[in-house]
Amino acid sequence: MAHPLQIRAEVLGITPVGAWRQVLLHAPGVASRVRPGHFAALAVGGSESSMLLRRAFWIHRADPAAETVSLVVAERGRGTRELLRTRVGAAVDLVAPLGTAFPQPAGPMTALFVGAGYGSAPLFPLAEQIAAQGGGVGFILGAGTADQLFGVDAARALTPDVLVTTNDGSAGIKGRVILPLAEAIKAIGAEAVYCCGPRAMLRAVTEVATAEGARCFCAVEEDMACGVGVCNTCVLPVVGEDGVSRFVRSCVDGPCFDGTRVRWDDIGTIPADLDGAAAMGVH
Repeated sequence: MAHPLQIRAEVLGITPVGAWRQVLLHAPGVASRVRPGHFAALAVGGSESSMLLRRAFWIHRADPAAETVSLVVAERGRGTRELLRTRVGAAVDLVAPLGTAFPQPAGPMTALFVGAGYGSAPLFPLAEQIAAQGGGVGFILGAGTADQLFGVDAARALTPDVLVTTNDGSAGIKGRVILPLAEAIKAIGAEAVYCCGPRAMLRAVTEVATAEGARCFCAVEEDMACGVGVCNTCVLPVVGEDGVSRFVRSCVDGPCFDGTRVRWDDIGTIPADLDGAAAMGVH
């Protein structure tokens, strides 16, 4: 689990990146604590706003020397709209880094990174780390349309093994990221697949990766209202290392999970065999 700070972070820039926005923050003390897969939570609207809940965003980059972090933001509603209209030089209330990061490889390995839309944002630091350790990396980056892709140029700067998919065929292969996944795993000999995106994609990637003999680690995009494990709005049924299924909080026990341990079919339900289900009145 991360060791977060709560600070007033200065907005250094808000830059369009296709359909998304990249927010650069001066966040002293935060960047050195960030690991791939961590996220940040921002208060929006100011101290007198009726928007009480923080908004969670993936940390795309962290630069300890410059004391900066960059977040990738999609304009979804009133909160993100107000955030993206923050003027440069203003301060925002930031809690970061949050969550449990991707497991760090102990040595050289070959990994495939699969991201949908801005879900690719947290994947790049880990891919760069694996490459720096002498490992091999590949990418499948997908989106609904070409402008919703994120990080294609950065991926191609790191490796020639980059596949792009779009649902409408406006860039790369027409279809979803799952379409070329099995062949891509075989082509680079991937030992592990790291992925981030919508729940249905994560489930499908886990199934294919497991069938191909690769480990699969998923960064889930659940709604995390508090980000610190208090509200329990982001729980998922997950099988523990002891074989017992429990509800765990995505914001502190995740958002990065072994995909084979998440009970994808049971999300949104209370499985009868879940630890504590009887106390909840489930039989």
